[in-house]
Amino acid sequence: MNTTKPLENTYLTVSIEPLPPVVVGDAVTLKCNFKTDGKMREIVWYRVTDGGTIKQKIFTFDAMFSTNFSHMENYRKREDLVYQSTVRLPEVRISDNGPYECHVGIYDRATREKVVLASGNVFLNVMAPPTSISVLAADTPAPFSRYQAQNFTLVCVVSGGKPAPLVYFKRDGEPIEATPLPEPPVGTGNWAPRNLLHRDLDDTKVPKSLTDEGEVGAGQAPATLDPPRGLAAERDPVTETIPETVVSREFPRWVHVAEPIYYFRHTHAPVSDGTVEARATLTWTLNPQIDNEALFSCEVKHPALSMPMQSEVTLVAPKGPKITMTPTRARVGDTVRILVQGFQNEVFPEPLFTWTRVGSRLLDGSAEHDGKELVLERVPAELNGSMYRCTAQNPLGSTDTHTRLIVFGRAANGVTPPSTNPHSFPLTHTIKLSLCYFFPIRKPKYSQRNRGLQW
Repeated sequence: MNTTKPLENTYLTVSIEPLPPVVVGDAVTLKCNFKTDGKMREIVWYRVTDGGTIKQKIFTFDAMFSTNFSHMENYRKREDLVYQSTVRLPEVRISDNGPYECHVGIYDRATREKVVLASGNVFLNVMAPPTSISVLAADTPAPFSRYQAQNFTLVCVVSGGKPAPLVYFKRDGEPIEATPLPEPPVGTGNWAPRNLLHRDLDDTKVPKSLTDEGEVGAGQAPATLDPPRGLAAERDPVTETIPETVVSREFPRWVHVAEPIYYFRHTHAPVSDGTVEARATLTWTLNPQIDNEALFSCEVKHPALSMPMQSEVTLVAPKGPKITMTPTRARVGDTVRILVQGFQNEVFPEPLFTWTRVGSRLLDGSAEHDGKELVLERVPAELNGSMYRCTAQNPLGSTDTHTRLIVFGRAANGVTPPSTNPHSFPLTHTIKLSLCYFFPIRKPKYSQRNRGLQW
């Protein structure tokens, strides 16, 4: 910006060279050029904050105390002079972002008592590359639904960047063409996709009346038509009899063979340190048959990056949970912990764990327990030989694994707690049995050769 002060006896022109955007850590030089036929009085640099209400002085040059301007005694001598004042910032930070002003004062040639002022300004745009990127699954952990379509959403979170980055998704290395969704209304908080599905009809649950007729009446849609592509569609409630269920294959007809329709939404919010947190969501109707082991990546382009930044996840159903039990040799009265330590494969998204006891309820009387760990406190003797099932599932699939609890007779401290079952007896009871053994007796025979009895 240029500022010129034409006067009757002198003039002053001030300009600051514009700056391109710079990256955090770069060295920046601010240059203020001014031209005048008067004698310089002072140069002051300001950093402007709070929308211009506060000006912080960062550099001052006072010609009254400079030996370079001793010739100012001859201030009435007319001479056109060009000056340049520079301020160097060795390593810029995000906090250095904002406007800067250069103020110049000269003496009026008519009178030494009067100082003429002019200024120029420039905006320093400091960029920062993103510092972190991660891909998450929304609304997880979530169960696996074999016979009902469900929407699935990936969330890409990019932090530390300025300005907001460009975020996009890829599947198996190919860019995804997604339908953009509008921005969420102000004040609604974090956006989450609404599950639009109430009930989807598939050909494993077809009313027997329709299968017997083999035809559909005029003006009615076939009962086995696929629901609309894209997000699982809403259906109006229909009064009907409970259909006969015939499970004919692993996944029903709602699983679409064609490519799904993806929906994309991008939002960003300012952070107190001057950076921006960007969130991008990708939503589609999940197909476990083709989406299992699919590679999705979130990539970021930013002017402060020389190449795109990315984070990858592979959608994988859980397989082969690894279960450990402590203590390995449980005794009556011990606290037993059964824990899922991992899987045979990398699982994404995070699975949901459910524990049940085969053929009975858990020790606390509940039918099931959620979580990676099942804790059995003060195990009684009657739990010896009990079987426990752990179901691990995510939207891609489900798997079960079993473990058996073996309880030995006495606790580690030698004291056997009373049983919680009134119909059972403690293992410390001793049963005394009287055993009688019977052996057959053979009649002896007389042998003339040996002249004696033989048995």
